[in-house]
Amino acid sequence: MITPAFDLSQDPDQLILCIRVPYTRTSEFDLFIDGTDLKFFAKPYFLRLTLPGRIVEDGREKAKFDIDKGLFTLQVPKETAGEHFEGLQMLTSLLAPKGTRSAKPLVEDVSTGMFEDEEEFDWQVEQEVYKELSVEELSALQKYGFANQRSGVFARLQEELSEVIDLQNPEGTSAAERRQARLEAEASAFSPDHYLADLFEDDEINRLLKFRPWWTKLSVSTEQEGESAVSFSEEEKEQLRKFPNRSFLLDKPSRSQAWLGLVDILLAYSYEVRSTEGEHNVESPWTIRKLSGTLCWLETYSSLQEVLESFGRRVLCYPLYRHFDLVTSAIRDTTKILQSGKACILKCLLEIHKVFRQNDPAYMLNDLYITDYLDGGLHVQPSTNKPPETSQICFTLRCWRFSSSLLLVRILT
Repeated sequence: MITPAFDLSQDPDQLILCIRVPYTRTSEFDLFIDGTDLKFFAKPYFLRLTLPGRIVEDGREKAKFDIDKGLFTLQVPKETAGEHFEGLQMLTSLLAPKGTRSAKPLVEDVSTGMFEDEEEFDWQVEQEVYKELSVEELSALQKYGFANQRSGVFARLQEELSEVIDLQNPEGTSAAERRQARLEAEASAFSPDHYLADLFEDDEINRLLKFRPWWTKLSVSTEQEGESAVSFSEEEKEQLRKFPNRSFLLDKPSRSQAWLGLVDILLAYSYEVRSTEGEHNVESPWTIRKLSGTLCWLETYSSLQEVLESFGRRVLCYPLYRHFDLVTSAIRDTTKILQSGKACILKCLLEIHKVFRQNDPAYMLNDLYITDYLDGGLHVQPSTNKPPETSQICFTLRCWRFSSSLLLVRILT
């Protein structure tokens, strides 16, 4: 568990606690208030404080979360109005002392609940004061995330690391080392038996290939026609209002990497929609994450060919259905999404954001990638001042069959 950065202040009637929790789901948190004890838990963050005065939970307490700043603010009334709490700036002393204190009775009936498998959360877990990394320490770490703008995120999220990405040490692994590790993992994961079974026993594959995703109904003649054909649900509109539409100042390589990363993510999403016939399920977060080298290995690509090759390899290595026709279908679907304009791309990203938001801990990938694309990242143009050419994708699609044997060789070597 991570002890978050926090700050305490007060007025005559209440205690004000600000907790910085940028990588958590706002809908799930636990709060415990009892006299001088205050405990807060929102995975992966945990904070336990022993206060210099007593507070009460009587319905007057207020809580709010600033999603842009990742800031949770709690206002709790004091038991004695007007009392001044001493030492609120001494953050270290406010952390509850280490030990194994328990509120359990000394004698209890062990027959009750003795067969329950679920383990209660340990509120007495040890804590360490949050320390910001220095500029020098951050500069020494490898970059990742949207347009390689993040670093240091996983340094404090070690428990969740293996559940979010496949890369073991993102802070200390260069881009070249990430790629080499990814290629080795794919070669190890490839199963010729599974591939051949899907190749010759293809009834399920053929059924999936006949499915028509929602974007197939959009116009492909112009971006403007595609934009007008895209409709957003009330839930999607409400979600869009939460994004401030920021501007990103990026150099040419970063702009290109951001767009190629978007293509990679859309390819994984397109495959997931077709493989589930548009009905997302509990495996959807895993499928999107696993098929995208950007999300799973924090990959950065320098060409469209690298993106397509990476996606093809991963489709043939990991999901339930491993067939070249599903690779080509996903490329066609992604081409159609890009041709249909930014509104169509936006709707796809909103679906991905929702799928990740409802999954623990895949929601962290929203903070690293998807939210920034929704926040204004779609306005970031590649070095050519326009998105990756869909004609280039179509050309690569026509050549895909001819390169299949080469791809298999690369998977196995």
